[in-house]
Amino acid sequence: MLKVFSGIKWAIIVTILLLKTTVLAQDFEVAPITLNFAVEPGDMESQIITVRNHGNKPQSFVLSLGDMQKNRDGKSVKVAPGSTKRSCANWITLNPSYFELAPNEAKEIEVLMQVPPSGESSRWGVIYVKTAREQSALEVDKIVAAGITVSPRIVVNVYQSPGSNAKYFAKISKLVEISKPQDSLRVFNVEIENTGDNRIDCKLYLVASNLETASESKTNPVRITMLPEEIRTVELKLPADLLPGPYSVAAILDYGHRTNLEAVQM
Repeated sequence: MLKVFSGIKWAIIVTILLLKTTVLAQDFEVAPITLNFAVEPGDMESQIITVRNHGNKPQSFVLSLGDMQKNRDGKSVKVAPGSTKRSCANWITLNPSYFELAPNEAKEIEVLMQVPPSGESSRWGVIYVKTAREQSALEVDKIVAAGITVSPRIVVNVYQSPGSNAKYFAKISKLVEISKPQDSLRVFNVEIENTGDNRIDCKLYLVASNLETASESKTNPVRITMLPEEIRTVELKLPADLLPGPYSVAAILDYGHRTNLEAVQM
């Protein structure tokens, strides 16, 4: 039976008996690598990214748009532009998207965000910055279009959320111990969800309270950035120096914004 409480932190509590036991890619640079837009619906705004050629010969550069999603481990998964409901790829214009730089030359690229009147929710996408080498027809690989071979790239993350969007909500939905009796450390999987409509920066940690002495031990917080609707499973370990005894263990999620959080007790 679960009991739901209003409180200061999201927590799932279990009682256990503890036994002692600026980015460079090869020869070019892109800055910044994150663009944060706060454009209201129906408006537009432009920001600048700068590409610099650190090589000793001229290089051509190609900029393109894409989308990404996060898996439960927090890793980004590349998907086609415009293929997700949270994509902002169709709202972005890059000028220019193809250019050449001499050695040590830099160029500013305008990133224009045009939000339609219906664009009230948070969106995101990526800009790929790549070097490209023109080729003859005989050199063109059959998986590459237009006679251009793409080399290593830098990814610029783009986030858009209207400045009036104040929907910050998150929760812990599951706390499960995954360690085995013979393990030297007590290990837990904590499942957290961003149930709001904004990107959030969270701190997640465990607090072990000794039921006999009332002493507490807190793990170092794991810092996590989560996108709206993202679900993340995080592994947390209790300190190895806890004294034997009965403990109450809570997983705590702190994501700020003066939100009124809740607690779920098992």
